[in-house]
Formats: sequence, structure tokens, C-alpha cells
Amino acid sequence: MRGIREQGSGIRWVAYVCLGLMLSGVLGSCAWGQKELRVAAAADLQPVMPIWAAAYEHATGVKLVVSYGSSSMLAEQILNGAPMDLFLGADFVFPEKVVAAGLADGTSPTAYAKGALVVWARKDSPLQPLSVEKLVDPRVKTIAIANELHAPYGRAAAAALQKMKMYDAAKPHFVVAENIAQAAQFVESGNAQIGLISLTAASSPHFKDVGSYVLVPTSQYPPIVQYAVVMAKSERKADAHAFLDWLLTPAVQGNLTKVGLAPVK
Repeated sequence: MRGIREQGSGIRWVAYVCLGLMLSGVLGSCAWGQKELRVAAAADLQPVMPIWAAAYEHATGVKLVVSYGSSSMLAEQILNGAPMDLFLGADFVFPEKVVAAGLADGTSPTAYAKGALVVWARKDSPLQPLSVEKLVDPRVKTIAIANELHAPYGRAAAAALQKMKMYDAAKPHFVVAENIAQAAQFVESGNAQIGLISLTAASSPHFKDVGSYVLVPTSQYPPIVQYAVVMAKSERKADAHAFLDWLLTPAVQGNLTKVGLAPVK
């Protein structure tokens, strides 16, 4: 039943976006096609990209082939020659490294969304009802957090804990994940009691079904502005730019809150 609900939600979102694009004149038709676009996407986008991919393919016929990972890992792969057309990072720093290496088609990354950090725990957790302060509850022995050196959401989580004067108390209990999607999996699977994860994960149908979250006040960590770059050597640069332009259309930006993101303007 959960799978049916998730699929239904995705289909409705696809239909809404496609209709919005047609009505706004951004795209004239919704048709299937054969083109493929290779996208390296930050791990926080794992619940989001299937929705975007389905909507975009339905609207343009271009199929997105997506690889996920921490922004650091994806940038490193691109710097080492991974054949990508587009890099959707979770911050500015790692896409800018691609620009600095001369591998991007342009002089600066493009902001496409804003992220948010939450505290999440399973509904059957004794830590319910949840609050940010539960991160330092004496009962907490394991806290999932993404690696702050590799993952922008991990860096934001560490900054928030430091600003809230919780870092020293929480650090001994860290279960460090390679990326924010893995941090979410640690809590969902029971390998951690509580976690600092992305709103994109917490907003997904499955995580809403099995757990609950509270937002970490955005005043407690630097803004998570997510940036993208098109690869200079891509043979599909026009298609990559077209998809990035699509992400910035009012029809898509206006629906970002439904998937745990916020518009860039």
C-alpha cells in the first residue's frame, strides 16, 4: 500500500508540473523520447530526482540517468574524468571546484534550490514527541550525522550543533554517514536512535510514514543553497542547460516545498 501511495503522489506531481509548463508556455507538449542525460546528484536529492526525472522525461522525452553521492565524492569523480553532463551539488563549494578546474561550461555555478535540516526519529522511538533538544537527551547513545568534510548537510548539522551549544555533548554519540541519505538510512534502520537529516528525506512518503521530524531553526546554521554546473566536455550541453533552465521555471520552483526544498528566489 505504501508503494501505491508513493507512486500516486509522484504521478500527481508529474502531471501538475507538466500541465504547469504547458500553460506557462515553457514547453509546448509532453512526449516521450530517447535522449539521455547523465546527472551527478547530491545525496539529499535521492527522494527528489525520481520525481523530477519522471516529470522531465514526460515533458521533453529526455531520460535522466542519475548517480548519487556526497557532493565531495561526486566532485572528485568529475575531477577524475567521470563522464557526466550535469552536476547538482548540495552547496557552492564543490560545484565551484569543478569550475575552478576548468571542467564547467560557464564561469560560476547556478543556484537551483535551497535545502533545510531536520531532526528525525522513528515514530516508535521513546524520544517521541520529538524536539531539537532530544539530541542531547541522556537516553540518546547514537546520533546519525553526515560527514561534515564530505557532505554539505553534515557541515550544516555540525554548525547547528555548535551554535546551539550541543556539539560537545552530542559528538561522542555520532554515527557518521558518508552522505545525508545514508544518515537517514541509519536512523530508519535502527542503527541510530535519532539523526540530523535533510528535509528532502524527511518529506518523502516513506519517512513520513515511519517517522517524524522537527526543523532545525535556519538561524542556527549557514543557508544550504544548492548549486549546479554543466560539464564543458559534455556532448549534451544543450540538453543539460535545458534541464537546469527547467529547474528554474516558476512551475518547478513553485513546487519545491512539496519535496523538502525551497526556491532560490
